[in-house]
Amino acid sequence: MATKTAKPKTVADYIDSAPKDAQKILREMRACIRKAAPDAVESLKWGMPAFSLQRILVTYAAFKHHIGFYPTPSAVKAFEMQLKQFKTATGSIQFPLDQPLPLTLIRKITLFRVRELRNEDAKWKS
Repeated sequence: MATKTAKPKTVADYIDSAPKDAQKILREMRACIRKAAPDAVESLKWGMPAFSLQRILVTYAAFKHHIGFYPTPSAVKAFEMQLKQFKTATGSIQFPLDQPLPLTLIRKITLFRVRELRNEDAKWKS
């Protein structure tokens, strides 16, 4: 009988259980997002690393050939021109494992999401 691998309970567990070639990239992404959103709370959502500021800010995950970054549809649309070289979908971006992460772009997208959530929260406080 095959044994199941335990699901990660923390972001560190998630990164440590990722393929070796993805671990360094995941750590870079985590540090970049943390620096752009130092007040965000880190957790696992849907089995992948997430940062939240009352609501989910961004999530990311490792795959066989890429790192998936999920900053919501509004962020993907706002950065459409800068994302032309990457595969995107409505709310996701794929960063290939064999290329350096575009850390400056990830930082800008994360800051966009921080501003977006703070402005959204301000609407509800009026």
